[in-house]
Amino acid sequence: MKHKSKQRKFGRVRKVRTALLRSLVRALVLEGSIETTLAKAKELRPMVEKLVTLAKKDTVASRRVIASRLGNDVETSKKLHDELAKEYKDRPGGYIRITKLGKFSGSTRDHARIEFIK
Repeated sequence: MKHKSKQRKFGRVRKVRTALLRSLVRALVLEGSIETTLAKAKELRPMVEKLVTLAKKDTVASRRVIASRLGNDVETSKKLHDELAKEYKDRPGGYIRITKLGKFSGSTRDHARIEFIK
């Protein structure tokens, strides 16, 4: 039986998958929106929403947890705490929107845009 196999693996080993998701989180936080595959966007949304919710607490512990989840990326964690947490302080959740854009040209993969709701 395959218990606890809810996360997508993307055909990668754990370290590479973690690096991929960290880079997608970093790009999304710094740019505001990115275009990727639908599967990657669906895997990315709960990760980013949990980080924004954690950043809204603004404690030393939350800063350390966010830094560890992002691989000690100072620029991204600073933007999460200083800008995004203040922007969404009154919103209880649902900070991310995924928009389907159709198929990639020459491929069967679905294309999607993931962005912060303003």
